[in-house]
Amino acid sequence: MTMTETTQPSRRALLKGAAAGLVVGFHLPGRDALAQATTTAATTPEINAWVVIRPDDTVVIRMARSEMGQGTRTGLVQMIAEELHCDWSKIVTEYVTPGQSLARNRAWGNFQTAGSQGIRQSQDYVRRAGATARVMLINAAAAEWQATPEHCVAKDSVVTHRPTGRTLRYGQLAAAAARQTPPAAVTLKDPKDWTVIGTSRPRLDTADKTTGKLVYGSDLKMPGMLLAASQQCPVFGGKVKSFDAAKVRNMAGVRHVVQAGDNAVAVIADTYWQAKTALDALPVEWDYGPNRNVSSDTIAAMLREGLNASEAFVGNTNGDAKAAIAAAPRKIEATYGYPFQNHAPMEPMNATVVWTPTRCDVWCPTQNGEAALAATAAAAGLPQTACDVHRVDLGGGFGRRTTHDWLTQAVLIAKQVPGVPIKTLWSREEDMVQGRYHPVTMCKMSAGLDASGNLTGLHMRISGQSILAYVFPTALQNGRDAATFQGLNPTGAEGQFGYTIPNLLIDHAMRNTHVPPHFWRGVNHNQNAIYIECFMDEMAHATGQDPLAFRRKLMGNHPKHLAVLNAVAERIGWDKPAPQGVFRGIAQQMGFGSYVAAAAEVSVDAAGKLKIHRIVAATDCGVAVNPRQIEMQVEGSFSYGLSALLYGECTVKDGAIVETNFDTYDVLRLAEMPPVETIVMPSGGFWGGVGEPTIMVAAPAVLNAIFAATGKRIRQVPLKDQDLKRA
Repeated sequence: MTMTETTQPSRRALLKGAAAGLVVGFHLPGRDALAQATTTAATTPEINAWVVIRPDDTVVIRMARSEMGQGTRTGLVQMIAEELHCDWSKIVTEYVTPGQSLARNRAWGNFQTAGSQGIRQSQDYVRRAGATARVMLINAAAAEWQATPEHCVAKDSVVTHRPTGRTLRYGQLAAAAARQTPPAAVTLKDPKDWTVIGTSRPRLDTADKTTGKLVYGSDLKMPGMLLAASQQCPVFGGKVKSFDAAKVRNMAGVRHVVQAGDNAVAVIADTYWQAKTALDALPVEWDYGPNRNVSSDTIAAMLREGLNASEAFVGNTNGDAKAAIAAAPRKIEATYGYPFQNHAPMEPMNATVVWTPTRCDVWCPTQNGEAALAATAAAAGLPQTACDVHRVDLGGGFGRRTTHDWLTQAVLIAKQVPGVPIKTLWSREEDMVQGRYHPVTMCKMSAGLDASGNLTGLHMRISGQSILAYVFPTALQNGRDAATFQGLNPTGAEGQFGYTIPNLLIDHAMRNTHVPPHFWRGVNHNQNAIYIECFMDEMAHATGQDPLAFRRKLMGNHPKHLAVLNAVAERIGWDKPAPQGVFRGIAQQMGFGSYVAAAAEVSVDAAGKLKIHRIVAATDCGVAVNPRQIEMQVEGSFSYGLSALLYGECTVKDGAIVETNFDTYDVLRLAEMPPVETIVMPSGGFWGGVGEPTIMVAAPAVLNAIFAATGKRIRQVPLKDQDLKRA
């Protein structure tokens, strides 16, 4: 349906120009506007599920994937526009709802926006949608002229009859084209003929983002809306024991004090400030449950036990690694660790819900509309056909908004006030302590080398959490979590190991704790790249070899991995002396369908203060839909990855997360962000992701450079906990 703005954004005067999110001008309607928009959509010719063309030549391209600043909307439009041959200046976009898709037998396919899937996993069918619409428009023009379609050509939203020069605009043809029978098959353009894909088109969201026109979920207003502030038991697994609603029921603006599920309480008021003030004053007694005594220390002890456990799930193996290491004349061993980390999006979790006994509508920022619809229906106690989810652009996601605990809570709250729009907005503190976290792991690396310094055997033992065991336990393979081995797999687009080692064993001792893990930008690649790439560096230095040369000896069977590694080495000037006092590190990895590498230059002063002078990044994503957007994604991923490296750590005390805001969970500042030089080097023939891959090489490249600068090997992040003074 066509969406139109009916409300003014809140707080926007304070936030204009701020980089809080990168989103396009799609505006959320109230319920009356929804009905009007549906009527408008019904009278506008739909060429197919993806393409609607208005009489004024406006081309409406529908979106199933979510925009959260990564540029998916612009990239998807480029692919459809490439085949549609439409006028770029007249394109607008709109979200479709998962309810609409359900009613049309999933006409829009997958709604999930995660794992760098937005473009690479929908590129084929959205391009075919554009090509199909173009053919139908051409056929409609040919029928109007009583001409042969082969004599007609489409360009810039105009169909021209080549023999006579007659023309018809897309807006003039749309109604007739909508009545055409879609072709059974279409031929997509040869990549050599692309004129839109592969070009750096400006982002479609820039204007609305800059002017503050965009409405995020936290900005949304509706007539008669009430605001809810909620609090859950601070210990995961705990419950509400009791609360005294009478103590706050008469405070200013308070309408309702309710329990949401078995673990949360909420205050509903006229304004959020009133709701939050009353919630802070609400006496609540918690049943903390069995996890009250868990701490970071007890979790670490559990992980250390797993490093030497006799049983583990195997992810990659060949030869006999343990025997090769035992027989090797030289052995190297090291243990690494990676902490819990918070997604920490700038926009906290929120949702606006209208529930009645027969219908439930939700307005929220989500990375997966279909999963949000399922969560809504389950919490609402209604069939999915009686519910729908109206998406707004996200003020950050990074994987957090692929799970919907917050939405379930919002629906449970709204159910207690039927027929009234209730916006539940988490505070920053609630968002931080009720997260779904990057998994905590340790890794024991053991290697055997021959007398010439050649690697003869490698055992990589990971001990730590399984994301799938928590999120999708049915996806486990006989108890094994395949996602744990991202970047370490023998084959596969999601993360092929980039080295050939004669004797190899990579396994996982699953050790789960009560702190819920989840997909976090880069997922398990983040720690896996540190473990393998820093240990590669250790082995090279221990045997007196150049780290690049050491890797190259193991990469003969991995030309694409090697190509990106060579590219960053050449650009950074690896074979030339670095500036005085500056030291270099290098790393590579493959994941999310793409090959990436990074080279970093750093210095560390006598007091141990780190300065990252420069990072060079190379990405081979197969097809580069928008090179400039790829550059921006690489830069953004490095900012996120370096924040994690320098500061990202969530600790546990008395069963609860300690870090409750950005004063204790710090992020990279502008002055700390190094210049990033991006090499986009698509080799063609495949479609890789962009949003997540390069984050995984940021940390190991910098860590290896720190060792070169200080002689200290940092094996536990974040760096805020480490002494970087020269050894």
